[in-house]
Amino acid sequence: MATLTKRWTLGELHSLPDDGNKYEVVRGELFVTPAPMPTHETVCMRLRRILDRYVEAENLGAVYTPRAVLQFEDSEVEPDLMVRREHVGDSSTWSSAPLPSLIVEVLSPTTTRRDRIQKRDLYTDAGVGEYRLVDAERRVFTVIRKEREDLVVTDEMTWHPTGASRPLAFAVAQVFGCS
Repeated sequence: MATLTKRWTLGELHSLPDDGNKYEVVRGELFVTPAPMPTHETVCMRLRRILDRYVEAENLGAVYTPRAVLQFEDSEVEPDLMVRREHVGDSSTWSSAPLPSLIVEVLSPTTTRRDRIQKRDLYTDAGVGEYRLVDAERRVFTVIRKEREDLVVTDEMTWHPTGASRPLAFAVAQVFGCS
């Protein structure tokens, strides 16, 4: 006998309680994530410092953190970090916000599968320029671009988005506190 799986809507997502968990819907599937561990937040903080300076110097927009969302079709997610032009449109909705040029997810035991599969598909289908997975345990970055082979980086990370006069380059070890 087939099992029916509930498909969540954005309306249902927005009615969930503010209880310290992060709720996301990817193509009708609800994901609930508990508060992140300190290592996760430390990696995000270090990476945000690097990105903030570069994004500001190159006039690429802003670096957004969770509570800022990406909406695409029937999905809404809160990436760990994303870079996009500042939202100057209707400030009451994220659906009209510019598409991110970069999204970063830091893997955790509770999110690895969804970050590697469901969110990867969502981000590439939405047309996000680059998606980066950060694996703090293995101390590697994975660079994901639509219709290209994944690139695993263990030494120096670079990013050269459209509109930048120069690429961003930094030692991967810097993000993991090894430099």
